[in-house]
Amino acid sequence: MFKYLLSVIFLFSAICFSVAQDFSEVDDVILSGISGYAFPGAQILVGNDKDILYQKSYGNFTYDNSSQKVTDNSLFDIASVTKVVATTTAVMKLYEERKIDLNDYVIEYIPEFSGGGRDNITILNLLLHNSGLKAWIPFYKTSNSKSDILNEIYNSNMSYATNSKFVYSDLNAILLGVIAEKVSGSYLDEYCRQNIFDNLGMKNTLFSPDESIRQNILPTEKDSYWRYRQLQGEVHDEAAAVMGGVSGNAGLFSNSEDLYMFMKMMLNEGTYYSSDSKVKKMFNEEIVKLFTGKFTDLQYENTRALGWDTKPDGSGSKYRIPCGELISENSFGHTGYTGTSVWCDKDRKIIIIFLTNRVYPSRDNNGIREIRPEVHNKVIEALSK
Repeated sequence: MFKYLLSVIFLFSAICFSVAQDFSEVDDVILSGISGYAFPGAQILVGNDKDILYQKSYGNFTYDNSSQKVTDNSLFDIASVTKVVATTTAVMKLYEERKIDLNDYVIEYIPEFSGGGRDNITILNLLLHNSGLKAWIPFYKTSNSKSDILNEIYNSNMSYATNSKFVYSDLNAILLGVIAEKVSGSYLDEYCRQNIFDNLGMKNTLFSPDESIRQNILPTEKDSYWRYRQLQGEVHDEAAAVMGGVSGNAGLFSNSEDLYMFMKMMLNEGTYYSSDSKVKKMFNEEIVKLFTGKFTDLQYENTRALGWDTKPDGSGSKYRIPCGELISENSFGHTGYTGTSVWCDKDRKIIIIFLTNRVYPSRDNNGIREIRPEVHNKVIEALSK
């Protein structure tokens, strides 16, 4: 009887809590993004360390109102969110298993990377984006395969001195993906599926979607410069596309609910529930804290964690910070070029996942820069009332 009463009390409390939250202002901001042509479709999910608090889908696959409606089951090209959900997490697992050390030099795993000042670059440098490598190379203009891209990176000139500053670079993430493959003996997509996604029940998170499910994936850009077609269900990022759809920097497709499963595990410091409701550990809590905490032992001001971003300073930038001004300093997250983001406020134990296809029909549309921080602010405000 006592257990029954406790269950009733818990259920009643949960219902009251959910009713008390008013996310209408979040809806208003997202809908203004759609009406203002910042993106045609979106998903929002707000959760804590236990449950989903709010989940909603908005708009259509394109700006044509007769096009497919976005639902909670629709998938998005999450672009650089791949860097943390797949690549960084693979590195975390290999590090926890003591198969790599963060201070190992990249050339210990990729001897072809030696020379030209690259010998001193470590795995830690790749994670912190202070390696000295270029921010970006338009590989699609010169490369036809994964090996072409890797050879170009292995022989690329340094752009600045290693450890001297932060320069966000896809090259760093591509190399981390290669290291994970060499150490694990598996392709990155297979390693992540077997060791991360399947364990967490992320059934809608994958690289290189099969043709049969592409109609459920929001379109991205109308490519008028390289592929010359409307992209839908094939990776938007050019480097990942040349590499066959699987790369350390991009290539994942997912939705808000799957990403919540992942972020909840991270918020719970590596703990998750298996499909049979047993408590399991993907990581020891020290590993999660190490990778998601701001790394300060550097010769320059830094807001990055290992692979992850933390709340940026924002001063000196003409753009608002993507996670909004109200999220706590004790937070971590990442954005994706296609208009996607995942953020976790550790102090409030809140997860905010906001997915859009802002690059439809063109990457030149930057309305997301104002909408995204405002969405995060309105979520925090709703939860603070």
